[in-house]
Amino acid sequence: MTESNALSKKMENEVLENHERYMARKALYREYGYDAEGERDFVIEKAHPISGAILEAGTGKGYFTLALAQKGFNFTSFDISEAEQKYARLNLMYHGREQQVCFDIADAESLAYEDHCFDIIFTINMVHHLSCARKVFDELIRVLTPFGKLVVSDLNRQGLAIMDKIHAHDGGQHHVGADALSDVGKMLVERGFEVKLHAGVNQDTLIAKTCRGCIIPGHTTN
Repeated sequence: MTESNALSKKMENEVLENHERYMARKALYREYGYDAEGERDFVIEKAHPISGAILEAGTGKGYFTLALAQKGFNFTSFDISEAEQKYARLNLMYHGREQQVCFDIADAESLAYEDHCFDIIFTINMVHHLSCARKVFDELIRVLTPFGKLVVSDLNRQGLAIMDKIHAHDGGQHHVGADALSDVGKMLVERGFEVKLHAGVNQDTLIAKTCRGCIIPGHTTN
């Protein structure tokens, strides 16, 4: 076996092993009452229409990344953890979707993207992990186009309780930050956004649009 073939076989094994972990994780979620695919589809449904330049803030292991790619979208996704993002890449490779996503490693509080360059930004189950949601959303608003849209989805009380049980099953603890989805909603209203809440089974989703005629700090409306 040539070195090239050996590397290809190793990558193939990594992709398959990662997919097996993903399927096992999905089954565990379902066992505890969390329909991961259903929740992702709910977010995408409420986010429509989806067009223009798309950003996913917080790739994680790429579960929502895959869901969005499977709907046919091409987009950018960033995460602060290269190790976490590796799982996302492998997940997309299994499904032949890796060419649809541009992956970046970035700190959500200090993004390298230019001002007003994304038309729609998704953040999925990220809020409860943040130490300072305001800093993160200041940056996301900066890179959002005028009249763009923020789609912010996070675990609700029932979803958090399920994640606590799953982490306990794994022998760990589910750490939650100080800010909740409701805090982000208030923050966005203060910044001039029109915010609509869509309640799901285990996670809720905010759709935040810039208000026509309102001036968002850092944005111009002409």
